[in-house]
Amino acid sequence: MTALTSPVRESARTVLDRCRELAQPRLRESVRGLHPWVAEMAAYSFGWCEVGGAPAAAPGGKGVRQALAVLGAEAAGADGTAGVPAAVAVELVHAFSLLHDDIMDGDATRRRRPAVWRAYGTGPAVLAGDALFALAVETLAVAPEGPGAVRLLSRALADLVRGQADDLLFATRPWTGPERVTPGEYRAMAEGKTGALLGCAVALGATLGGAPRDTAGALDRAGRHLGIAFQLVDDVLGIWGDPAVTGKPVGGDLRERKKTFPVLAALDSPAARHLPALLGSAEHAEEAAALIEAAGGRTSALAEARTHTAVARELLTAAPLAAGPAEELTGLLDLLVSRAL
Repeated sequence: MTALTSPVRESARTVLDRCRELAQPRLRESVRGLHPWVAEMAAYSFGWCEVGGAPAAAPGGKGVRQALAVLGAEAAGADGTAGVPAAVAVELVHAFSLLHDDIMDGDATRRRRPAVWRAYGTGPAVLAGDALFALAVETLAVAPEGPGAVRLLSRALADLVRGQADDLLFATRPWTGPERVTPGEYRAMAEGKTGALLGCAVALGATLGGAPRDTAGALDRAGRHLGIAFQLVDDVLGIWGDPAVTGKPVGGDLRERKKTFPVLAALDSPAARHLPALLGSAEHAEEAAALIEAAGGRTSALAEARTHTAVARELLTAAPLAAGPAEELTGLLDLLVSRAL
């Protein structure tokens, strides 16, 4: 995985913008159909309004899942509009998962603003998340290929919940010894927590675009590998990223004692034997980050991300896809996993 040239980055961002513009009107229309209070919380979570409903231009997400769904339809030979119901559904599910994730992790901010549960309360935030989930299912149920699409989403959600459960349970396990979290367990967690929905997005778009089941399955697997790589890069940024870019405090994952891949990889080195004693301390976060890097944790995480990126690229190359959208999918993949390079 090499650093991307500026034209390649700009091309990928153009794809994100194009797909977002295609899906956003339908997404906003769907959210407006909710109960007004719930719709306001949902709009706040997307960055469309402030608390109370005043319009806002707060930073939203990149629209990655929307783009994957639209490109999935186009890769199947259909017009991008065929993938819009999938784009809306996965974006709603993603927002639902973030609302609940912030509550479970106790994260007070999201994209440099108070998280929904801090802005409106925990109960209301749970309710808003539930409403987004229900709306996602309804969106797919009335789409062409609805029953099959809902089954795809249901399987992805089951994997997402499994990954989230593992991530929460990891916090209760020791750093060392036979009960420690292994890199293999981490990969399975990341595939469920992050990869399942990315794979579902592109497979749903392809399904609504008329792709055969085998093609949709290959795209699902590619998205899952992308998700693992994406999570690995997030782990690196969670320790060494620029807060102005990530919106997260430096060393936040270390202070929260999260069992991220760089930490797990570093613990395999005798040089990191003192690392567990440093984790969880704001005072020692910088020292812990330096020790993890010296023990090879950062290098191992990025190497692992490269491996999964290569597998995703091979799956895209082997699948019978329309050439232009396939190239855009590959460019998007490279953009998303190059953030830490």
